[in-house]
Amino acid sequence: MKDMGYRSRILSLPLAMLAGAALFAATPAAAQQKPDPVAEATRSAQAARDAEMLRKEQEKGGTANQLKATVPLDPANVWDLDLSNGQRVRIQLRPDVAPGHVERIKTLTRQHFYDGLQFHRVIDGFMAQGGDPKGDGTGGSSLPDLKQEFNWLPHMRGTVSMARAAGEDSANSQFFIMLMPRPQLDHKYTVFGRVIEGMGAVDAIAKGEPPANPTKIVRATLEGDGGVVAAPPPAAAPVPKLPIAPLPAN
Repeated sequence: MKDMGYRSRILSLPLAMLAGAALFAATPAAAQQKPDPVAEATRSAQAARDAEMLRKEQEKGGTANQLKATVPLDPANVWDLDLSNGQRVRIQLRPDVAPGHVERIKTLTRQHFYDGLQFHRVIDGFMAQGGDPKGDGTGGSSLPDLKQEFNWLPHMRGTVSMARAAGEDSANSQFFIMLMPRPQLDHKYTVFGRVIEGMGAVDAIAKGEPPANPTKIVRATLEGDGGVVAAPPPAAAPVPKLPIAPLPAN
């Protein structure tokens, strides 16, 4: 497995620097097809409107409900995360817009890759990131990195997207769940799913970079593989916190 010293730390810039600046240098035109500027502008405007709607709901004391799914719910594309906080998160996967990323999630889930992994980077009001076997943001699976599948789905509250390093085609196993909208991430990370049940469980994930007592994925499953939705297992007993390597400098 190749060196992954900077693997998949999304948004290593401070939160205050998110607005207004690109996260990475643009890819040379020869490296990828130039997007349709009209279509890109339309999608970005819609994402911004959706984000503003949720922000206004939150300011009024609303629950900032996620947008309704636009595809039929299929058990084969429902990903369940049973967490060590005793709760379950149900995620609708979207192979219609990110087939390669969804297939990677399914493959790793069936290998029990995610079982026992922690959410190692959780920023209040932003996102919860997990899927790293090293637990420090530098790890990934032994499978090859994925080619980006940037799409029109916005980074709203409940969006599930793939973390990556600086290269657009560097996503592997790490993912993040949005706690609040961040349209600045649209078209820069591959959205592959959406929380359809259990956002309260996501909100309860321990915060920190890394958290003092990180929340773990006790078990990840696909509903289509197991049939009925079972109750989540009991919360895992706390374990001593081990020292980890420092996060790489920007």
